[in-house]
Amino acid sequence: MAKINRIHNILMAGCACAALAACGADDIASPGTGGDVIINPTPTPTPTPTPTPTPAAVTPAAGCPTIADPKGLTDEGTISSANGDAWRVCTLPSIIAKSITLPKIAGLVYQMKGRVDVGCDSGFAAPTASAPVTSSTVGCTTANGFTLVGGQLTADTNVTLTIEPGVIVYGGTGTSWLAVNRGNKINAVGTASAPIIFTSRDNINGNSTENSMGQWGGVVLMGRARVTDCNSGGSVGADTCERQTEGSADPAVYGGRDDTYNAGTMKYVQIRYSGYVLGSNSELQALTTEGTGSATTLDYIQSFNSSDDGAEFFGGTVHMKHYIATGADDDSLDADTGIQGRFQYVLIVQRPGQGDALMEVDSNGLESDTPRQNTIVANFTAIQSQVSSNNEANDQASILNRGNSDLSLVNGIVVSPNNECVRLHGTGTAATRATLTARSVLMQCNATKYIGSGSGATAYTAADVAAIFSGNNNNDAYTASLSAVFINGAAETAATAIDAKTLDSFFDTTTYVGAVKDANDTWFAGWTCNSAYAPFDSTSTARRACTSIPL
Repeated sequence: MAKINRIHNILMAGCACAALAACGADDIASPGTGGDVIINPTPTPTPTPTPTPTPAAVTPAAGCPTIADPKGLTDEGTISSANGDAWRVCTLPSIIAKSITLPKIAGLVYQMKGRVDVGCDSGFAAPTASAPVTSSTVGCTTANGFTLVGGQLTADTNVTLTIEPGVIVYGGTGTSWLAVNRGNKINAVGTASAPIIFTSRDNINGNSTENSMGQWGGVVLMGRARVTDCNSGGSVGADTCERQTEGSADPAVYGGRDDTYNAGTMKYVQIRYSGYVLGSNSELQALTTEGTGSATTLDYIQSFNSSDDGAEFFGGTVHMKHYIATGADDDSLDADTGIQGRFQYVLIVQRPGQGDALMEVDSNGLESDTPRQNTIVANFTAIQSQVSSNNEANDQASILNRGNSDLSLVNGIVVSPNNECVRLHGTGTAATRATLTARSVLMQCNATKYIGSGSGATAYTAADVAAIFSGNNNNDAYTASLSAVFINGAAETAATAIDAKTLDSFFDTTTYVGAVKDANDTWFAGWTCNSAYAPFDSTSTARRACTSIPL
């Protein structure tokens, strides 16, 4: 057997030598070089792709910062999310009596437990020693840090809440909300890369989804500009005409005669998952302004998944640019009670099958009140992709105008192919019924398109509404060519725009319809959060989703 094996090995060696002899010099490493002899090269394996790194978990900050208010912040320990993030929780005092700054600190979030008041209500007009006021705001006492003389305010409490870029503030309970009272201000100024985020506890701990809503109250700014439909103080125009915040069980009063009133600045801000019910048939919105004036700055604000309106504006003189409403369960933009409103660059995207009107504009309580509502919305894109589950039962169309109001739509796009686009409701007298003006507006609607309604001689017909959209560069037979949900395409670019600045000096001059001119116009990117139905930045990471919290 051993002999046979030796013969076998010799034969195999001979075959190998013969094979090598048949190879050329280029196929064999030169003797003495130390090179390997390769007969059949093995292909280089494809390298394993480097996995995308998992975002680093957030580590809690060591503690809470010191603020100027003597009550300070309360360290509530930490809150954790499903992906391993953990944040230090610093709870705000329920009444902020001294101006404070909330600094951005890595691994730290600020909590509101219930209602948080910025200052206390300083009344219809700024109080003085000769004309003091007794504040009706809950907690406005010397024990809470306010300066009162004989139980009365002799000056505005003048508290400013400053919030640094990138700060996250959340509602720790469903009834949490921020109340910026008359005579006080908010200074919430984020940046395009570090927006300020107001959100819910569930969003922090990872339990919010793209359909979540109503998990806390919202942000409310109260001012001294004129309002109508007074809750107290007698007739409109009187020095005591005031209203109470919708749904609030405790006094949260607004109104006055200062149409330039400055409630502060909000810029590059997200407000998520808001709209908790505060009272019977009353909910807060993501943002509510009440009697704020033209000196108040509102710019680059996103409302996401409010269970009521995206934002609602009660009276006052409101100037706002770069407003985004996504996922509102009621109206995306709601204007009421004598507002003098100017809005430019408005981008509305409702959740498929949800929401009520894209816009509701009215002052339908007391139609003879002054000032009469006068609102202009310029450069807007408003999208309602499917039949709304709420629309037919309530506002009945994507845009509703009624009551003591005058609405102008300018350089706009309405994409609501499964709903009526416009409803105009006339009541009262010929002098007080709602009016509507449209210039350079494109609309894609269902076959009905228009609804006219009302009572008596002041009622509108569908034909009346259609006549309003005849001419003036309007097109109600438009078919959308938008890309990436809301960016203008060929059909939108071909439309003729007008100069909105000729209507009011607040507006920028633009040469296009819609909120987003083209793919190079990216004012909406960077500071917003993404959802499946409204992605604002296709290159962003998971941290930019509305369901997650950025580092």
